[in-house]
Amino acid sequence: MNKKPNQFVQLLNKEIRLLLSISFGIFLFILFFQPFAIEKFDFNNRLLFVGGFGAIDFLLMFLFRVVLPWMIQKNNQDDKEPVLTSYLSGFIILILCSVAFTFYLRYVGSVSISFYVVFKIVLICLVPPLILKLYDVNKELIQQNESLISERKVIQKQIEKYEEDNLNKSIEFISETNTENLTLIISEVVFFQSADNYVEIAYMDGDKIKKELIRNTLKNIELQIKQYSNFIRCHRTCIANMHYIEKLNQDYSSHWITIKGYPEKIPVSRQYLLKLKEAL
Repeated sequence: MNKKPNQFVQLLNKEIRLLLSISFGIFLFILFFQPFAIEKFDFNNRLLFVGGFGAIDFLLMFLFRVVLPWMIQKNNQDDKEPVLTSYLSGFIILILCSVAFTFYLRYVGSVSISFYVVFKIVLICLVPPLILKLYDVNKELIQQNESLISERKVIQKQIEKYEEDNLNKSIEFISETNTENLTLIISEVVFFQSADNYVEIAYMDGDKIKKELIRNTLKNIELQIKQYSNFIRCHRTCIANMHYIEKLNQDYSSHWITIKGYPEKIPVSRQYLLKLKEAL
């Protein structure tokens, strides 16, 4: 029950820290770069005067980023759409901040207001809305990324469940003459390798790899196992189960794979090399 209030407090604290950081940045910029002539103040009074810019900026941002949206949303609890878009709130903050800075300079700082001064005020007041917009865009991208990651995990689990269900199924390999047949569990098949007019099927029998010859073509076998994504063709004479591939090896002129518990090399042709690398 306390989860939503806690999340709200965390978001509020994060928002306030952001607004304070922007306001403090405005304070430091005006203090060190002195875009306005405020020589009439001594050092202490100058700090207070410049601090007023930061305070004005913070109050306006807090009003339109936190207070106003919260008040309107409280009265319209069923409305899930954002009360103020970041563009609208940024524009309002820019206008009100520029007006407030102008009056503050004129009536508190006794600074003569000219077009150049107003131009500098607008440029300074433009910074907070831009930062807030970038923050909102980044926040939205993070949320979209988290949503995509969650969706990907769900899809991945569905795929894994589908593959697990399929891999536990049995498949029957029948010779072209229908005189021979071999029934195996998909997950136990290690690789298929053509041998003249036969296909050699290597499969796990306990902890050992056994082989059986069946009169058929590798092309027919490939069509039969096409629906199972764990099999990949690595050579014109061989199709391997990726779950049993231990390593992809190479020397200066050739590539091959090693199979767990199998001493012989399985050749890899250049035609299938890139696809094999991507799959592994």
